[in-house]
Amino acid sequence: MGFIDEIKAKARANKKTIVLPETEDIRTYEACETILKEGTANVVLVGSKEEVEQNKGSFDVSGATIVDPKTDEHTSAYIEKLVELRQAKGMTAQEAEKLLTTNYLYYGVMMVKMKDADGMVAGACHSTAETLRPSLQILKTKPGTKLVSSFFVMVVPNCDMGADGTFVFSDCGLEQNPDSEKLASISLSAAESFRSLVGKEPIVALLSHSTKGSAKHPDVDKVVEAVKIAKADAPEGLMIDGEFQLDAAIVPEIGKSKAPDSPVAGNANVLIFPDLDAGNIGYKLVQRLGNAEAYGPLTQGIAAPVNDLSRGCSAQDIVGVVAITAVQATINE
Repeated sequence: MGFIDEIKAKARANKKTIVLPETEDIRTYEACETILKEGTANVVLVGSKEEVEQNKGSFDVSGATIVDPKTDEHTSAYIEKLVELRQAKGMTAQEAEKLLTTNYLYYGVMMVKMKDADGMVAGACHSTAETLRPSLQILKTKPGTKLVSSFFVMVVPNCDMGADGTFVFSDCGLEQNPDSEKLASISLSAAESFRSLVGKEPIVALLSHSTKGSAKHPDVDKVVEAVKIAKADAPEGLMIDGEFQLDAAIVPEIGKSKAPDSPVAGNANVLIFPDLDAGNIGYKLVQRLGNAEAYGPLTQGIAAPVNDLSRGCSAQDIVGVVAITAVQATINE
């Protein structure tokens, strides 16, 4: 059974309620129909019954719950709570009502905040910033986490590297240019994400254009310092090392050649990129040239699971991310 099949099985075993707020997009309805058929989650669609009926095309979403922010009985409580959460920023009841009844992403996040849903998936037709802003404002960070960041689960076909072709790549969607402290935090969060979703022990490599001092540059120094911080903060037994060039991190013979004293070299299944440029380019290369399945960008460090989608995603991508979000919700219990 492949990665996503295992995730779906876990989701079916402990069914959660996931909000899909992008009811203007036909992919939402195609995904919703599949999710309901497969039984991986209960689905909430945000919008009026008229909007859903008009936008759903031929897809059968009769098993979903439709929540209309303008008429739902919970909306007044959401308005009150949003004012409480954002009063330091000057939020008024009128502003909160307008935001929640016109921006369905905010409404979906409030459903998660108020425990009326377990998670949310969006981003098919919104940018990462638009998708995650409500979560950062309302849900905030998980206790004990310094930083909200993102990751992809990459499943590469016919690949014996990583965990039988499965990797976590981080951060590929959120932190533009993390300093050493942030890079260390991303590394530890990504290790935990790998362990919880893939179910195997993470082997974490911090990537660079240098392997163990082969190049000198401030960009390399940043990664070297991040490795020191991450090792100091890591739980006992976590395998984490760097700095590595990509081939030294995942190809056993090259790892032995370039970093013979490192147990991580050549064996990594969690790859930490030095900045967003490298991470975003890296995951898209593997996805497009390696025909990999790319699930994400998934978030790590938010107090409840809210996950972003690439705007180029397919309906099947949404189905997969919803299952992952449901499993994250189970882990957070």
